Amino acid sequence: EVQLQASGGGLVQPGGSLRLSCVASGFTAEDHAIGWFRQAPGKEREVVSCISHNGAMHYEASVQGRFTISRDNARNTVYLQMNSLKPDDAAVYYCATDEYESMYCPLLGKKNWGQGTQVTVSS
Repeated sequence: EVQLQASGGGLVQPGGSLRLSCVASGFTAEDHAIGWFRQAPGKEREVVSCISHNGAMHYEASVQGRFTISRDNARNTVYLQMNSLKPDDAAVYYCATDEYESMYCPLLGKKNWGQGTQVTVSS
C-alpha cells in the first residue's frame, strides 16, 4: 500500500527555518515524482515544490530561493527545507504522488495524499 507520512511542522518566527520530512512506504521514492503542497485556511491547496525521479527540482515562484527540496534514497524520504519563512507560508503542508505513478513533475493525476503537517509562522 502506497503511504506518505509528512512531519516536521511547527511554530516558527518570521525569518526562521523548518525542515519537513515525507517518508514513503509501499513504493520506492526515487522511482517517482513527489510533490509538496500546502493549504492555508480559506484557500485552495497549491503546489510548493516537486522533485522528479531523476532529481530535477521545481519550485513555485513565491518559494524559489527560500525552499529546497531533496531526497534521501536510503531513507526513502523527501525533505523540504524552508528558510526565511514568512507569515504567508503558514499552512498545512502535504506530500503526494499521483495515480499515474508519474516519474516527472508536475503531478497531473489524482493525488495520493500523505498526512499533513502544520506550519505556523508567527511572532
